[in-house]
Amino acid sequence: MLNQLLFDFAQWVDSFELSTRLHESYYMYNWVESTHVLALMVSLGMLFVIDLRMLGWALSGVPASRIAARLNLPMMIGFTIMIVTGLLLFFAVPVRTTQSIWFRIKFLLLIAAAVNAWLFHKRMNESVSSWDREPVAPKRLRLGAGLSLGLWAGIVTTGRLIAYDWYDCYRVHSDLIAWAAGCMVE
Repeated sequence: MLNQLLFDFAQWVDSFELSTRLHESYYMYNWVESTHVLALMVSLGMLFVIDLRMLGWALSGVPASRIAARLNLPMMIGFTIMIVTGLLLFFAVPVRTTQSIWFRIKFLLLIAAAVNAWLFHKRMNESVSSWDREPVAPKRLRLGAGLSLGLWAGIVTTGRLIAYDWYDCYRVHSDLIAWAAGCMVE
């Protein structure tokens, strides 16, 4: 049922002329994709600095609050650009993207990363005064930082794998893979 709803939604999005024009554009799709990757590099670069500081692997002599305060705004600008361009990439190729097992895994990882970021930010703000100058953050924050690094590595990897057709619906797959990819019999 969920697969059918997603497929119907993707077909509806695909019916827009602008979707087709974006996908078939000689330059615009490439510009959007390049901007998405560049924004990803900027925002994740800053996020990784914060995570590595929490783990005590980088800049352990600098207060964590100072690093977070300086990197949060540009990191959030990068994330905003990344989200907008990601939505445009989906808008350009909605049916194939919706039926990609890699996209579905990436989407679940993005949700997990967002929840982790929210909890991490909340815990950090609640306790930063007690450990800010310590070289290593408390265990719960280190766990969140390590989880963040792992989730984002998975997001980047699955995002890159969306381009490959190993599990595309025109191929024959097991019932489990076909269901997970959202393949619909037309």
